[in-house]
Amino acid sequence: MHSAIQTGKAMQDISVHLRRQDFTDKPHEIASSDGLTVTAFRYATGVEALMIENQRGHLIVLPYMGQMVWGAEFDGVDLTMGNSFAMPRPAKTIAETYGCFAFHSGLLRNGVPSAQDTHAAHGEMPCANMDVAGLIFGEDEQGAYVEVTGEYEYVMGFGAHYLARPSVRLYADDTLFDIEMDVENLSYAPMELMYMCHVNFAYDEDARIIQPTSFSPEDTKVRTSVPAHVTPNPDYLALIDELAKDPSVMEVLDDPDRYDPEQVFYLRNLKQDENGTIHQMMKLEQGEAFAISYPAADFPKCVRWVLVNGDAQVAAFALPSTCEPEGYLAEKAKGNVRLLAPGERATFPVRLGYLAPAEADEFEQMITAL
Repeated sequence: MHSAIQTGKAMQDISVHLRRQDFTDKPHEIASSDGLTVTAFRYATGVEALMIENQRGHLIVLPYMGQMVWGAEFDGVDLTMGNSFAMPRPAKTIAETYGCFAFHSGLLRNGVPSAQDTHAAHGEMPCANMDVAGLIFGEDEQGAYVEVTGEYEYVMGFGAHYLARPSVRLYADDTLFDIEMDVENLSYAPMELMYMCHVNFAYDEDARIIQPTSFSPEDTKVRTSVPAHVTPNPDYLALIDELAKDPSVMEVLDDPDRYDPEQVFYLRNLKQDENGTIHQMMKLEQGEAFAISYPAADFPKCVRWVLVNGDAQVAAFALPSTCEPEGYLAEKAKGNVRLLAPGERATFPVRLGYLAPAEADEFEQMITAL
């Protein structure tokens, strides 16, 4: 692609193939249509990025680094976790560049490994070196959109072989957007699959979490095991016991000290709408909200992760997942490792983003009515 593509009217299935040489130190517009603009640039660290803008805000997508969403901002509100990374850094594991809004956690292994596990935290996909990246401009019943596309083929001698096709879609007039993972088993043998859409929303003090299940210990279960990356102390262990008895104290995020070290919760018995979709939100004190929706059939598990300290401030209030995050061996023992048959394909769609106050009130009413 050698020049910017501009159209005055949205057209169906305009595809743009991206090349790494299209990304330079100086940001430059490469495509636009119906109020949607795509700007390509390269960070000083060498990581390629796309800024996808509509009338309300923008996303920053890293098309060649696991297609992670580095940043998200709408109506002047930054949705992304507070972190120590001024920009994405070249990395093989997510901890080396942990400042993004969302990443694909998995696919063969997931979660934080135990001492007996051999996999990296959150698996091989978060920072995967994508083989192909592109854009699609189109229009459907929701309006004009631009979609970032990509492919990553994982193949290991005497091991797994799959094709991952992640995508990010933003509409011209919407502050909610779509993240999807599409994975196909290319091997002759069944493939173990563990996937989480790891969305790192910003922590906002005094925000209220609204979920379609209770805050009882049965429905909002506190993780009592302590992972290797957390150094516990007596106060922390006592707090886990307190939260295990009464997790409702974290319905409102009014005490950041409660989340240093991190706290993790497993959400159970989430009610679905008539389409089998689960909706959750975090309503900010000013009235706007962060929201997420996903199909229950594709995501049988949901995890909440909250961490607030001098280095990171994150309220990942809903992490849709096929498993819990305690590492391969623990999840295998629980029966939470899915098998993908030879040639089988699985998709994991998530709709998420920002809601202005009036939209947030309507979304809250929808959840509470379930």
